[in-house]
Order: sequence, then C-alpha cells, then structure tokens
Amino acid sequence: MPVLALTDLPAALPPGTPVAGLDLGTKTIGVAVSDRSLTVASPLSVISRVKFTADLEALLRLMSGRGAVGMIIGLPVNMDGSEGPRCQSARAFARHVLLRADRPIAFWDERLSTAAVNRVLITEADSSRARRAQVVDSLAATWILQGALDRLRMV
Repeated sequence: MPVLALTDLPAALPPGTPVAGLDLGTKTIGVAVSDRSLTVASPLSVISRVKFTADLEALLRLMSGRGAVGMIIGLPVNMDGSEGPRCQSARAFARHVLLRADRPIAFWDERLSTAAVNRVLITEADSSRARRAQVVDSLAATWILQGALDRLRMV
C-alpha cells in the first residue's frame, strides 16, 4: 500500500477504527490516538528511539492495544513550504513501515506543532521545563493528529 493522501485515509480503514498520530523526533516518537469516530485525538505515549525494528514493534504494540490501524505522520515542512532532511527522514520512516507492516499511512504538515504545544504548556499550564520535556512529544503528536482529523471533517 502506498502512502495515501489524507483524504483517502478513512476509506482505507476498517469502519470504526482509530488512527495513530506520530511526531517523529530524532530521540523519541510521540504517539497519539484518535477515537473510533476519527473526531478527537488524545496523547498516548512516547517511544524512546533505539533502532527502527524495536521502535516499530513498540509502536505497533501501542496501536494494537488501542485498535488503531492507520497512521498520520507529522511532516516537518520548512516555513517556506520546502522539504528538508527532517521531511526526508519522515518519508523514509513511512516507507520502512510499509515494508514491514502494510498499514494505511498519510502525512500531515506539522509546522510549529512542538512550538505551539510548548507555548500552551508554558502559558496555560505553567509547566516546568522538566515536565514539558516529559509530555511535549505526545502532545505534539496529539496536535498533529487533531489537525488532520479536523481537516478530514471539513472534506
């Protein structure tokens, strides 16, 4: 299965199936999950990256535990709309997932997701730097996933 356009993702999922949202970092993978109606995203976990195979196994276990089949991966597009090395890395991650686990995957432009989450945690939650570091990746994944779900409802 190729990487899908976001609008094609729901048709590739079994009815009532949640999706996972991923914020791919160099050291961690933030994971969020949707509800079964693809309306609300919730933070799920953070995976500490080790090697791709171990990372994928951990991700698939998390997804299986929530019944999620598809993935929406944050695509870190540059502010000018160009794609740099981080986008190439996200696209490579998706290709490698598809080689090992045939899952519906789509991308979502994640520009400023981590910055937005940090801003919310600082201003509204008054979180300490240590606490922000613990939750920012899963909340960034939630931000990415919620943005994609909101876009799907507009289609």
